Amino acid sequence: MKKTTFLLTALVAMSGFSQQKTTGVMTLSNNVPMTANFTLDNATSLVTLVLTGPSDRWFGLGLGPSVVDGFGMSDGDALVFTTNTTPNLTDRNFQGTGQPPQDAAQSWTTVTNTVAGTVRTLVLTRALTNADGGDNAGQDLQLPYATTNSIIIGGVRAGSASMGVSGHGGGSSGGFATGTFTTLGVEDFSLNASTVFPNPSNGRFTVKTKTSLDKINVYTQTGAFVKEVTVNNGATEAEVNVEGLSTGIYLIELQNATEKSWKKVMVE
Repeated sequence: MKKTTFLLTALVAMSGFSQQKTTGVMTLSNNVPMTANFTLDNATSLVTLVLTGPSDRWFGLGLGPSVVDGFGMSDGDALVFTTNTTPNLTDRNFQGTGQPPQDAAQSWTTVTNTVAGTVRTLVLTRALTNADGGDNAGQDLQLPYATTNSIIIGGVRAGSASMGVSGHGGGSSGGFATGTFTTLGVEDFSLNASTVFPNPSNGRFTVKTKTSLDKINVYTQTGAFVKEVTVNNGATEAEVNVEGLSTGIYLIELQNATEKSWKKVMVE
């Protein structure tokens, strides 16, 4: 009986691990300095978007379910980051050829906003599906967990640091990418699935895991010990500050009670 109970418990635990799927990092075409990584979580009904873009000017991301060679003006969902608005991140929609207007309801929540050199990294969350809070045409792209298998995105960034958000002819440059969602397995919830961002960094970076984290050790590539960071209460996220180090690649050792894993981080 005990063996049967243990097996059932293990199966339930493993089924819980299969409640997420991700696109992985999507890099935009045309050398546009933007990336996006979408993770859908069936258990929490949330999508997490890790978005990178230029740190010194506005940039935007268009979300589309099936476009191939770009976005028409009726494709709907858009995000824009600019320091000229409050909040800096706004949920918008395409209407005609002018500046994309803000949605009536702002669906995305900014979890973190970090800058390293010329790269800004945003970690954002939103409900997988929602009623758009009164938006005129249901502009928010719906991402139901069971049926969302791919996504196409279009990104654009201002041509200069002084340029405001504009419509056609604004001197911006854009690119596109297609992502296919793959289901995360048990391995994806070990320390091996941890992420380090921003990377490259200026010496300040964040380690995010899918399991508990107890300690982070930083080493040079030759194995010289640099720093130990203690993580309190088995948290799944920790900040590391090694500013002042020489530029180059460093190794970070992640530890908890049952695992060890190694990652690389570049300091610029």
